[in-house]
Amino acid sequence: MKTVVVIEDQTAIREMLAEFIRMTPGYDIIDMFGDGQVGLDRCLEIQPDIVVLDVGLPGLNGIEVLRQLTARIPSVKVLIFSGKGSPSNIRELLSAGAQSYVDKMDGFQEFKKGLEIISAGGTFIGPKMASAMRTLIRNPESGRSGGTLSNRERQILQLVAESFSTREIAARLSLSVRTVDNHRTNIMRKLNLHNVAALTRYAIKHELVESFA
Repeated sequence: MKTVVVIEDQTAIREMLAEFIRMTPGYDIIDMFGDGQVGLDRCLEIQPDIVVLDVGLPGLNGIEVLRQLTARIPSVKVLIFSGKGSPSNIRELLSAGAQSYVDKMDGFQEFKKGLEIISAGGTFIGPKMASAMRTLIRNPESGRSGGTLSNRERQILQLVAESFSTREIAARLSLSVRTVDNHRTNIMRKLNLHNVAALTRYAIKHELVESFA
């Protein structure tokens, strides 16, 4: 019996995924989370066999969750189930160690196929990711973002765009306020952006956070 954790911020989709997995023989849902940082912390504690992971998550986006999961739990299988299959996201996911991707538009049968293949140790690339990968091969620059940020800087940029204050970010990441301030200064310098509104627009454009427009 494979143990599964679902990290998905939309409650209805999270519950539907959990119910679908429960009805699939050989899998046991052991927890569900709507926040990337909370989900990551719990996965590091309970070490599930499989994590079903969205990309667009509050607290810590799915790309950073994936990067830390693959680094800290090498045995875990991660199935990306997301609607954010832009070339830039695909590039980041591949860099973070993604071995599977199912687009939310592909449906549950494609999801089931991906789940079965990765649980057996294989790699599964759905049609949307395959198309984005072909785009990257034809035009390698298409998936590059405007600036080169470190993993920590991307994490802080997301939290800034989610309206967390410097002190809240420091507490959430166990950093000093001065360290967070230094990271914000570096982010603005690298991206040539000079206020929170511009940083937020950048984060939305590059799908680090959701647009509420």
